[in-house]
Amino acid sequence: MGKLLRVGEMNDLAPGQSKVVEADGKAIGLFNVDGTFYALDNTCVHRGGPLGEGELDGAVVTCPWHGWQYDVKTGANPSNPSVKVSCYPVKVEGSEVFVEI
Repeated sequence: MGKLLRVGEMNDLAPGQSKVVEADGKAIGLFNVDGTFYALDNTCVHRGGPLGEGELDGAVVTCPWHGWQYDVKTGANPSNPSVKVSCYPVKVEGSEVFVEI
């Protein structure tokens, strides 16, 4: 088990929104899909775009730089599942959001 690090409050991120947070020196994209939180490595594998700044449509985030897409639940590209970014477990305790690194 890795380190469980606090990255914010549930109220910081409304359903359908995403943002970039930092956990243990790593940039993480944090996503709220219908009240459930997911965390991915913030760096798109294509050209390093910031996924946490991308547009979230359901459970799919689109990189703002070149349009590559990832399922925030799995980290996989919906068109080519062999293309992935790392996912991190998320835990919510009370109103606090934690990511395991």
